[in-house]
Amino acid sequence: MGYIGFYLFYGINWIITLLPLRVLYLFSDLLFLLLCYFPSYRRKIVITNLRNSFPEKTKKERSVIARKFYRHLADLVIETLKLTHMSNKQLLKRLTLSNPELLERLYKEGRDLVAVHSHYNTWEWLRILPLLTGHKFVSVYKPLQNSLFNRFINNIRARNKMSLAPMPEIVREIIKNRDNNIRSLYILIADQTPAKSEIRYRTTFLNQDTPVFLGPEKIASKYDMAVIFFNMQKVRRGYYHLTFELLFENTAGLSEHLITETHVRRLEELIREKPEHWIWSHRRWKY
Repeated sequence: MGYIGFYLFYGINWIITLLPLRVLYLFSDLLFLLLCYFPSYRRKIVITNLRNSFPEKTKKERSVIARKFYRHLADLVIETLKLTHMSNKQLLKRLTLSNPELLERLYKEGRDLVAVHSHYNTWEWLRILPLLTGHKFVSVYKPLQNSLFNRFINNIRARNKMSLAPMPEIVREIIKNRDNNIRSLYILIADQTPAKSEIRYRTTFLNQDTPVFLGPEKIASKYDMAVIFFNMQKVRRGYYHLTFELLFENTAGLSEHLITETHVRRLEELIREKPEHWIWSHRRWKY
């Protein structure tokens, strides 16, 4: 996307997303048809991923999951763009929480945290979390290739003092915060595929040999951080519920790959319960 194309998109998005979300879902309904049927978006990848992940399901059952996934994906696109004009009050109404007191307890105990999240349900709406605890929130991200769109997404994310740190700079960020005695929570999207040259561990995930990103485990173990898992559930269209699940309170000295296997298995459980809410269009098994 060139400069002209980006700024055309930006202007149109800025105007359209002034509309209420219930109206914007009409655009989502149209986007669903484009994503799912014509011209379709990575349909071969979606079908292949579902077939390999759920060989026990019939072709018809997997087709139903695919359609539900595309409808969910269309909603995610609209919900992310709506963040341009969505207030904290609106977000807090639409994203409810089970147990923010867990974060508060760990903060009072002086603990830094690693939060494991994934491309399951929404992740962009997490920008309200710094309002809930004294922790400094740091979202660790992989920069997009398009610098303009990368800046657009980062501007959406970096509100409410949500800090952003590119993956290569996360250790520097941790050291800086510790030197300044700033209790921090680091959010990592753990279901991304490592670069081929950086693959250090593989496991069986959804019936397939899968390279796994070891970032959460390395960071938590090195700095003895507690590890929590973000269980994000879709209640209904435009409404989500987040539960913080404590996986490990102390991580120093744990056996190698225990943290990784634990959060991978937990994500696998969620996907099997409601597979349509995971992003099947990712080339998760491209290696």
